[in-house]
Amino acid sequence: MLLFKKKFLEQIRRGEKTQTIRLWNHRRMKSGQRSYVPGIGYIAIVSVEPVELTHLTDDDAVLDGFPSVELLRDEIRTLYTAEIQANLIPFRVRFSVYSPREQQEMTEERQRQKQQNPQQNRDAYQQEVVMQTLDKLRKMSEMDEAG
Repeated sequence: MLLFKKKFLEQIRRGEKTQTIRLWNHRRMKSGQRSYVPGIGYIAIVSVEPVELTHLTDDDAVLDGFPSVELLRDEIRTLYTAEIQANLIPFRVRFSVYSPREQQEMTEERQRQKQQNPQQNRDAYQQEVVMQTLDKLRKMSEMDEAG
């Protein structure tokens, strides 16, 4: 699952934002993977590659929904202060939103899966909650150490 600030959702819906920069301790997604974005639906992960923040270009900024690389870097510094200080790896994640017909098919498929194996879905949900909680605790710990 990829989470985005609400201010980016309309750009994603319009196809103006097809990339995001994420700072992770390791690659969390791979090309060809399907992911879910709350407020958008299912997306296809087109590519995931490490990138140096200093190597980002205006082309990256446009794909990320920004008019310039300077504004993109400012947003990254604002959103990922602790991650930058912790020397996490920046990844360029390119994606595309599935069509409404494909969204419907995937939603129906997901509903069928839930009905067939409710325990597996609870386990996956619990694993995601644990991972998000650990990330939050790590960020809080890093902020305490820096502060």
